[in-house]
Amino acid sequence: MTQGIGVVGLYVRDQDEALTFYVERLGFQVHTDVRNGNYRWLTVQHPEQPSFQLGLFKPGPPVHDDATARTLSEVVAKGAMPPLVLHVEDCRSAYERLSRLGVEFTQEPIDRYGAVDAGFRDPSGNGWKMIEARSQSAAEAST
Repeated sequence: MTQGIGVVGLYVRDQDEALTFYVERLGFQVHTDVRNGNYRWLTVQHPEQPSFQLGLFKPGPPVHDDATARTLSEVVAKGAMPPLVLHVEDCRSAYERLSRLGVEFTQEPIDRYGAVDAGFRDPSGNGWKMIEARSQSAAEAST
């Protein structure tokens, strides 16, 4: 039996807006988009990581009451949720490409801890760190 984490969820204010962002700007692909009344199970996945899905879930019924849904949406919009991490081969190049696509960056690429990283937010306020994968030679030089 194979075990592991298959889906990690994000709260988003608008699932269609989130879907457009993750597919058209970040290059993710739709995995599942199923509706059951007002509830929508929407997941995307990175094309190079097909065993992992990112759930784009809107707070609300049947999971949350209206007050809880409002609170969750407000917390996400403030950027209070922990950031997710996107590994890229070349952070500066990815920054330039994503900036041209309209991604809102909160931090330009900087050298830090032996790698290059940048920060951005999705339309709902979820924070992301984009980190350049360290080359083998850089990793060996730091040890």
